[in-house]
Amino acid sequence: MTPRERWKAVLNREPVDRVPCDIWATPEVFDKLCKYLGCEDRWAVIDKLGIDAPYNFDPRYIGPALQENSDYWGIRYKKINYGTGVYGETTDHPLANAQTVADIQKHPWPKAEWFEYSTIKNDVEKNSHRPIRTGWIEPFLFYSSLRGLEQAMIDMIASPAMVECAFDYIFDFGCSRLERILEVVNVDLIVPSEDLGSQHGALFSLDCFRRFHLPRFRKYINIAKQAGAKVFFHTDGACRIFIPELIELGVDILNPIQHRCPGMERTSLKKDFGDKLVFHGGIENQQILPFGTTSEVRQEVIDCFEMLGTGGGYICAPCHNIQPITPIENILTIYDTINEIAKDRKYTLPKTIPETLDLKR
Repeated sequence: MTPRERWKAVLNREPVDRVPCDIWATPEVFDKLCKYLGCEDRWAVIDKLGIDAPYNFDPRYIGPALQENSDYWGIRYKKINYGTGVYGETTDHPLANAQTVADIQKHPWPKAEWFEYSTIKNDVEKNSHRPIRTGWIEPFLFYSSLRGLEQAMIDMIASPAMVECAFDYIFDFGCSRLERILEVVNVDLIVPSEDLGSQHGALFSLDCFRRFHLPRFRKYINIAKQAGAKVFFHTDGACRIFIPELIELGVDILNPIQHRCPGMERTSLKKDFGDKLVFHGGIENQQILPFGTTSEVRQEVIDCFEMLGTGGGYICAPCHNIQPITPIENILTIYDTINEIAKDRKYTLPKTIPETLDLKR
C-alpha cells in the first residue's frame, strides 16, 4: 500500500498491510538524519525509513511586502539559538495596546487574495502517493501572538468582545482561503489546531472553548467535510475534557497524545474514545526519546501499539517534534520497531473494541 492508502484505510477502519507511521522533527534533526543516512533531503529520509508522512502545503504568499522577520499577521519574530537548535520567538505584539473592538478592527488582517492558488495542483499531483494535508489554523495562538500571551488570557474573561472580533477575522480569512484551496485540489486532511492543554491541565475553561472556538471551528470543519476531507486536530497537553467537544465537531484524528499529562493515559483514551477517533502520535518525546535507552524506546513503541493500536485506529509517531538532543539511535529504533511488528495482524485489522482492554499497563 502507498502511504496515502494506509492513512485512508485506517481512517475508514479498513485492513492495512501495516500500521502507518509518521515523523515530527525539527529541521536540525532532519539535517542530522540526512547526514547519518546519506540522504539529500527530508523526503529522502522519510522514504528510506518507510515513513508514511503526509505532504503538507499552503498556497504561496503574494500579498503586500512584509517587514523583515515578520509574517502576514503583522507579528515579528527573532531567531533564538538555544544551543542545539533555533526557534523563532515573538518579539513584537502588534495589538498589545489595543483597548477596544474598534482597535481590533483597524488591524490589517490578512486576506485570502494575498495568496497564489494556481500552482497548488501541480505540487499536489507530484505527491499523490502521500496523504495530502493543508488548512492549518490555530486561532488562540495567533491571537496571543498579536496581543501577548498574558493579555490574551485576560481578554477571554475581561474583554471577550475583543477576542470574538479577532477570532472572526482569523476564521473569515481561514475559511475563505480553505475554500479557494478546495476549489483547486482534493485534500485528504485539514489541520485545525489549538493547544488546549498545559502539562498539568486545561489552558482555559470549557465555557471559553464553547464561546470562542466551537462555533467558528464548526464552520471551518464543515467546509472541509463538504469537500470530503478528514479532520486532523492537534492539541498538546492535558486536553481530555475537550475531547467529547472535538468529536462532536467532527474531528477524525487526534494528535499528539502527550500521555505523561493527567487524563491522557493511553489505555483510558482508547477505551473511552477509540471507536470515535484515530490516535496519532503517542511516543513520548520529553523523557524517553531524548534520554532513554534504545531498549526503552523500543518498549515505548510496543506499548503504543498495545494501548492505542489494538483494534485499529492508530498512526504511530512521536508526540510532537523530535528535538536535536535526541540520539540518532533512538530515532532509528522507532522505525526499526515498527517494521519488526508490521506483520502482526493484531494491529492492522479492524476489530470491535472491547469494553475493557486487556493491556499490559
